[in-house]
Amino acid sequence: MQAPLVSVITPFYNVEGYLREAIESVLHQDYTNWELLLVDDGSSDDSTAIAREYAASFPEKIRCLAHPGGVNKGVPASRNLALGGCQGAYIALLDADDYWFRGKLAHQVAIAEQYPEAALICGASLYWNSWADGDKKDVAVPVGGPQDELIRPPLAALELYPLGKGAAPCPCSILVKRDTALRHHGFEEDFRGKYQFYEDQAFLVKIYLNEPIYICSRAMDRYRQRPGSLMAQSEREKNYAEVRHFFLKWLRAFLKREGIRDQAVEKKVNEAFLPYRYPLLHKIKSSLKRR
Repeated sequence: MQAPLVSVITPFYNVEGYLREAIESVLHQDYTNWELLLVDDGSSDDSTAIAREYAASFPEKIRCLAHPGGVNKGVPASRNLALGGCQGAYIALLDADDYWFRGKLAHQVAIAEQYPEAALICGASLYWNSWADGDKKDVAVPVGGPQDELIRPPLAALELYPLGKGAAPCPCSILVKRDTALRHHGFEEDFRGKYQFYEDQAFLVKIYLNEPIYICSRAMDRYRQRPGSLMAQSEREKNYAEVRHFFLKWLRAFLKREGIRDQAVEKKVNEAFLPYRYPLLHKIKSSLKRR
């Protein structure tokens, strides 16, 4: 039996209303050399039963994983669990409430073949508002930085959020080499709870600083906008500044630990720390800018 080229990783936690749609979007791909790992992160609703139903119906394509004792450990730990047990040379991320268009994997695998140096491929996403309200428009959001070409490190770290002004890729748009993810120690499990909002950024910046990436201008996925998302939760709890500060402290420690000394990156990090070092001055400057 042929080993899959792409391992799709989908952690899930109490998403019974969305999980089927995400799984079906993988099953409907016109590229078929994939496996899907569904990681139960301690769900208490019908998500677990849905995942097991699909695994039983497609045993050669879909597997269910869970943490020992069925505990909740967060998205990074769930992705790492799948990363340690998958077979593909590439990892594709799909959150349990998002959706892929039919040609997503075929398009990205073709790019991977054309640009074998690219450790990570990502692209624009359709911010999906219409799923809940047909009067709301879906918005295509391109990733910042040069489009449809190979980007050398550390350019993406300088140009993309959270250090740059360009939009970051959504997790559902990411295809990354498995060896690359393992070499950079996978996903950072300290980013859980309220800090999980930045877990994808911690993973991505490790790649940006060390590896060539490719940004595609074409939107191949739907990124669901919903009240229960991490972004919406952060806005409700008004803890974004605290979460960002946690990330910046982690990033500074990472740069020191890895011996990464790039003047442009250090300048960006220092600028990002200014609101926390001089909060009153930052507040005054922000107020003046709004006038």
